[in-house]
Amino acid sequence: MQPLPPLSQPVPHSVGLGRPSHRLPAWACDSHMHIFDTRFPPSPHWRRQPPDAPVVAYRQLQQRLGTSRTVVVTPSTYGTDNACTLDALAQLGDDARGVAVVDSQVGASALDRLAAQGICGLRVNFVTPQSWGTTTPEMLATLARKVAPLGWHVQVFMHPEQVVALAPDLAALPVPLVIDHLASIDPAQGPSANGFDAVRRLLDGGNTWVKLSGAYMRSAIGGPTYADTWPLGRALVRSAPERLVWGSDWPHTTEAPGTVDDAALLDTLQAWCDGDAGTIGRILVDNPARLYGFASPPSGG
Repeated sequence: MQPLPPLSQPVPHSVGLGRPSHRLPAWACDSHMHIFDTRFPPSPHWRRQPPDAPVVAYRQLQQRLGTSRTVVVTPSTYGTDNACTLDALAQLGDDARGVAVVDSQVGASALDRLAAQGICGLRVNFVTPQSWGTTTPEMLATLARKVAPLGWHVQVFMHPEQVVALAPDLAALPVPLVIDHLASIDPAQGPSANGFDAVRRLLDGGNTWVKLSGAYMRSAIGGPTYADTWPLGRALVRSAPERLVWGSDWPHTTEAPGTVDDAALLDTLQAWCDGDAGTIGRILVDNPARLYGFASPPSGG
């Protein structure tokens, strides 16, 4: 299929007017993005000014890219207050799921309330400042035990050396593990990195997923091709195509404003998959449906 025609107006926080070079399959999912809404104040621990990136702006991105499903991840900006994410889920409806941030003291009733509103996982961030202070492996293990009865997953944002050091703890978690942003592996090292070996062993264990997102975070070449990430991305696709999902990471808060073209990020996914439509469909449609509990696409859809 031919790509959709270019836009006439840019999408907030997304450079360019072009569409992805290949039209996406029906029910394609953006499995990692954030909503920031000025109605919800940031946590006192957060020092940076959050962007204005409400649901109405994100819907414009969906129209540009051709995605229909999404996973809203509570950013560290809001600490353990998931109100903005829950409001976004209410607006986005059945085609959205959420990943929340909570502290290790959270109770079962609070988790049940989150589940009733579309949350299906927890994010545990070992990289950026958190409202509770330092994140520990003990906190991760405690949260995993608490959400196991709900059938949730735990998503971690880690430096690659943290993945290496904590690999035994990660492998022992009683819930599916999702690793953010290509495990933050340096593209210059790619598949030869120690971090890649650790991720590969976790993938081989059958309980770990990786988000193909944040290509720009460590790319030295940058957009629009992020070509230095191609060996790493392709190695991950070869390792476990059945446990990878893709995310835009919109509105790209780690990057300078006006530098990220989301259509180019999907073209990078095409490169990682060597243009194979079956693999791309698995990563964008089948895998997110399984991980996040979306309904199976209609036959022929």
